[in-house]
Amino acid sequence: MFISCKKNKLVQSHTSKQQIIGNVFTDSLLDRRMGHLLKCIFFTGVYLCLFSFHSCSISYKMNGANINYQTTHTISIADFPNNAPLVNPTLSSALTEGIRDLFQRQTRLQMQRKGGDLEIEGEITGYAVTQGAISADTYASESKLTITIVVHFTNNVNPEESFDKTYSSYQTYDANMLLTDVQDELCTAMITEFAENIFNDTVARW
Repeated sequence: MFISCKKNKLVQSHTSKQQIIGNVFTDSLLDRRMGHLLKCIFFTGVYLCLFSFHSCSISYKMNGANINYQTTHTISIADFPNNAPLVNPTLSSALTEGIRDLFQRQTRLQMQRKGGDLEIEGEITGYAVTQGAISADTYASESKLTITIVVHFTNNVNPEESFDKTYSSYQTYDANMLLTDVQDELCTAMITEFAENIFNDTVARW
């Protein structure tokens, strides 16, 4: 009888140990599963946030342009007439095409002749050569070519962003050289500057 009771106690003790070990194993497994689930939820949330941000960036920005393409679809850039006292006969077309080219490359806006959601027009008002730095022998060592333009920007979607602005740019060159020898290169550099400044003020707004 004593031996039987002792065996029963041993069996119960062994069973209790198995139950404790089983409970510990089950709790450990649940903890690992819960941790894995929480990690999945966390990384899924991060991915969704990044995807949402990236999607918004694609919708509204392209190469620096801050444009809402859901409301703004077209742009019109008129020819810039040359009304400066000194006229470079190729400057008008070169300036106009330089501005158009930048907007075509850097945005998804459709170019149209008139009545775009955004409208850019203007004129060349100044094209002048002046003496620059004076050398030790009191002769000018360089000359300066300055171009001035006036721009009228109309935003038909957000009229409060419309403006009129004067832009001026200059390039220097060796005073011993003729303007006709260097003006194409100088004008190209200034046209690039004008186009970038107009782009930044109209659609990038940095």
